[in-house]
Amino acid sequence: MKGLFLVFHGFSASNGIIKKVIAQVKALNVAGIETSLCNYSVQENGDRCWLVDNKILSNLGSGLIAKIKKRFCYTSIYQHITRNNISFLYVRYDHNASPFLIRFIKQVKLSGAKVVMEIPTYPYDNEYVGFFDKVNLFVDRCFRKRLAQHLDAIVTFSNEKIIFGQRTIRISNGIDFSTISLKKESGNENEIHLIGVAEIHYWHGFDRVITGLIEYYKSAPKCNVYFHIVGSFAEKAEEIRVHNLIIDGSIAQYIIFHGSIYGAELEQIFNVSDFAIGSLARHRSGITHIKTLKNREYAARGIPFVYSETDDDFDSMPYILKAKADETPIDIYRIVRFCKEEHYAAEDIRKSIEHLSWEKQMKKVVEQAKLLSHDV
Repeated sequence: MKGLFLVFHGFSASNGIIKKVIAQVKALNVAGIETSLCNYSVQENGDRCWLVDNKILSNLGSGLIAKIKKRFCYTSIYQHITRNNISFLYVRYDHNASPFLIRFIKQVKLSGAKVVMEIPTYPYDNEYVGFFDKVNLFVDRCFRKRLAQHLDAIVTFSNEKIIFGQRTIRISNGIDFSTISLKKESGNENEIHLIGVAEIHYWHGFDRVITGLIEYYKSAPKCNVYFHIVGSFAEKAEEIRVHNLIIDGSIAQYIIFHGSIYGAELEQIFNVSDFAIGSLARHRSGITHIKTLKNREYAARGIPFVYSETDDDFDSMPYILKAKADETPIDIYRIVRFCKEEHYAAEDIRKSIEHLSWEKQMKKVVEQAKLLSHDV
């Protein structure tokens, strides 16, 4: 059985999405589906292309017209599917529902292939804040239910049984353990280092850590706490807001911005860190239940962490702290006490999530997809 994993965007080396997608493709191959990766890419010369396993499938050209073509030119992908007898299409949704995408999915279904679509985050409407973002969301909302009608299922990391009127395959975000190193013991004695890794959006709630640190340092504590922020800000307004909080709170010496780093440089920051920061404001985007990739990456590295959403895979784990899903500052003293009084070996934390490997999660998708008929 042959498969194609379709992604509507390109990748950067520092973005965790590429690691996730490559791991999913590898896991599908292990599960018995010979899977290639098809993705959109802007080449160094400005040409906009569809790639299959890093080889150009079609060149849409350059400039504005080529950029627009991305939204409706799926012919080369369809021809690749039929030419190579692909019978399973896995689509990573980019909130890009349109009549053209619907037509493409219908064509693929008529070829006899099963089609499942992953929605990485659901619900997602409240994630759109800018004017042009909301315009794109409006188009998506006009067509997403019609798109869902033509799928065999929607893959979700939420607990939703039905999304846009379509049945779901519910899995957890997974981990490719071979790509994530176990952190070393930090060896910090009189200080504690926190780490937060993300493409930073307002729903990550890093501002709650900062306001917590402002309150913490008002009490003249004996233990210094530092917050390492790894990643770039997705919205300029959020970046300005966070920096203003830091300046107004006079805690700039305790906040270290590393930007987007990966590989050995990122490992070095983890090795000096004692505790990690997950999402602390998913409630701002209307989400209560989610199984984020970040929580799993922290656990795979063997570092305790805090988050505020409901995550069934971690809520009962002893090495995590749960924060309230509200706007209150994070209690830094609580984290300090946890770090000083509790000790969980990195190896033990990692072992606790062995069942969350991508191989096991994507196997669920394959097994359930094989049972699906084309009738909704």
